[in-house]
Amino acid sequence: MLTIGQLAAYAGVTVRTVRHYHQVGLLPEPERDVSGYRRYGAKAVASLIRIRTLADAGVPLAEISTMLEADAATFAGAVRRIDDRLREQIERLETSRRQVAQLAAGYALALPAEVTAYLDRLREIGASERVLEGERDGWILLAARWPDRVRDFIPGKIAQLGDPRVVRLYRILSEIGDGDGDGADDPRLAEAADIMACLAEEASAHGETSVDYEDMPHDLLDALAFESDPRMRRLVELMRERGWSGWNRMERLT
Repeated sequence: MLTIGQLAAYAGVTVRTVRHYHQVGLLPEPERDVSGYRRYGAKAVASLIRIRTLADAGVPLAEISTMLEADAATFAGAVRRIDDRLREQIERLETSRRQVAQLAAGYALALPAEVTAYLDRLREIGASERVLEGERDGWILLAARWPDRVRDFIPGKIAQLGDPRVVRLYRILSEIGDGDGDGADDPRLAEAADIMACLAEEASAHGETSVDYEDMPHDLLDALAFESDPRMRRLVELMRERGWSGWNRMERLT
């Protein structure tokens, strides 16, 4: 006959686990002997090993009691159901692992590969991490609204980066955004506004318009820009002085 400690050691579990199995009714608790100790026989050892084996296999404790009493056919059916459940859990975990791996790339989790490639290109031309974070969050908003169409925006955006003025614009915004103070009076903001107004003027003269949908969250994108860098409000004011309104959708003021 074994003590509870010897029983636990034989079955490869802890004494605390044995007591828990007693509490939930999985393992019968023997009466105390004349010396006041509980003693366990071979049958208790076999039962405990079976319980431990099922628990290690992922069977919930609430189902183990039924499986211990089941006939062969019922037991096999229960095993199949548990296997199906474990397979689903594995698939969910594998999905989570892929997402965690994407997190290592920073913004890749919520964005199509085309967008992340564009953001990488912005980094190559000198955009700061602060500017990149604002761009990333804006693309996340768009990708959430149009997961299939957002890729169509990218070729035009990449083509714009071939214009030295656009590259200069990103660098100005990066330099201002990474500086000290509020930067509202920084003369480079006026230069940025001049570039943006010039580009808007040329696009209007050639009949070119940015991609626009009625359900595009323009106000939300504007708010994101202001939250990312309060100096953008001053930039919008400077754009209005030059005859253009808006931030992500510039329109000529009448």
